[in-house]
Amino acid sequence: MTEKVMDIDALQAYFVTTFRTKQVRVRESDDIVTVEPVEKRAASSCSRVRGLLADCPDMSVDKFLERKHADKEFDL
Repeated sequence: MTEKVMDIDALQAYFVTTFRTKQVRVRESDDIVTVEPVEKRAASSCSRVRGLLADCPDMSVDKFLERKHADKEFDL
């Protein structure tokens, strides 16, 4: 962990060089601000998901059932 004291005007330049993403998640709690990079997941990551669909909130029930049936046929 690195700790720095810097001017507020320098934060944007620091974030641009530190994070390799365009989006960050910002949380504020009791005068503590946490900034985390957000990585976008590829659409192909949904094809690797079996069981829990936490990474694929846009998957419909029909698509899920189709994949479950395909998995069962593959296992047989």
